[in-house]
Amino acid sequence: MSQGLPAAGGVLQRSVAAPGHQQQPQSPEEDDRKVRRREKNRVAAQRSRKKQTQKADKLHEEYECLEQENAVLRREIGKLTEELRHLSEALKAHEKMCPLLLCPVNFVPMPRPDAVASCLPP
Repeated sequence: MSQGLPAAGGVLQRSVAAPGHQQQPQSPEEDDRKVRRREKNRVAAQRSRKKQTQKADKLHEEYECLEQENAVLRREIGKLTEELRHLSEALKAHEKMCPLLLCPVNFVPMPRPDAVASCLPP
């Protein structure tokens, strides 16, 4: 086995010392503490990655819902636009034959309720 490389699945126990700093021999307790710290850090990193993935998944689901809602609202806008066009055409057709608009007597500031009622279909 080459020096400094861990065996398959093993943990590298040797750390690299900073230049000009001599590494002190470590006691078994220090080694155990280092191994526990690394394991704790590994578990914390896994938790963090899992939390990040869950957050991304939640955002993606929210995006999909908003896209669907947007599509529904766009269809509703289309229907309402078509209804507005239809009603505008109906109003224009009605204005051409409306007795209230054709009779000059009816051009008063306040329309009479009975004249409005006579314009409506029975």
